[in-house]
Amino acid sequence: MIVLSEASDQLEPSASARDIMASTEAARIIGCRVYYIPQDFTVCETAENALIHIPQQQPTAAAVWIGFIPTPQRYDAIYRAALIKGIKLLNNPEQHLRVQEFDRAYPLLTGLTPETVVIASIEECKDAAAKLGFPVFVKGVVQSLKVRGPEACVANSIEELESLTGAYLRLAAHSRGRVLVRKFIQLRHERKSGQGFPLGREYRLFIYNRQVIGMGYYWQGQDKLKDLSSDEQEAIMGLALKASQRLEVPYVALDIGQLENEQWVIIETGDPQFSGVSEIPLLQLWARIQEIDDSLI
Repeated sequence: MIVLSEASDQLEPSASARDIMASTEAARIIGCRVYYIPQDFTVCETAENALIHIPQQQPTAAAVWIGFIPTPQRYDAIYRAALIKGIKLLNNPEQHLRVQEFDRAYPLLTGLTPETVVIASIEECKDAAAKLGFPVFVKGVVQSLKVRGPEACVANSIEELESLTGAYLRLAAHSRGRVLVRKFIQLRHERKSGQGFPLGREYRLFIYNRQVIGMGYYWQGQDKLKDLSSDEQEAIMGLALKASQRLEVPYVALDIGQLENEQWVIIETGDPQFSGVSEIPLLQLWARIQEIDDSLI
């Protein structure tokens, strides 16, 4: 397995940077062939130049990218430049976007995830509110601002919804011009963040070809709700399999949470190449990734 990694001593300290460094080190320990690529094209100018140091592969080799969430244009450019090198990322550009931008995944997950309205302007807020009522959870199609607390992602009135929608539309990296207004749900929880956001009972799963290859509690730290019974684990696995079958994307990240009525729901999708690893055991994860057969990609 080839790994294209943005890990560098020059990364600004952040949770994402820590995950990138830790995942890269785990991949290296397991025996993956790791090649550094820059975070953008500022210096190297093109995707071809970003990969110029990587040897041509024969036959074609499977690859995973470890890095920050790229723009669609950057993902497409790296994917195509890698193909010229005989390197094939597990997800093609369309598959990457299908799980990275939740408005693309949502129509495939009806009944498995909270009801959602996609809007692209403040003027659409009233229609969204009329359909869903209040409160609602608000986020960009790529990311939310829940780390800042409930005030940054939960609207209890049309004024708050319009304000949050405007804020997300100004954050291109989070919204890409589209905002998700979601029916508010209450997850089981024992803790809250320092900003007051409930840390719901939620798990992150990495799935390759409809097999769970990594799973961990979403939140770090001690939590009475972290441990699963065998029945609960079976329910999560079943929901993950159903979702991955609908999405038809080889490599997908799913966040699955438990409502207060104990029902399990899909909270979020993502491309694991750019997803935080939460408490997924990294050496176990990369051992499974290393087993992926180049001939099957």
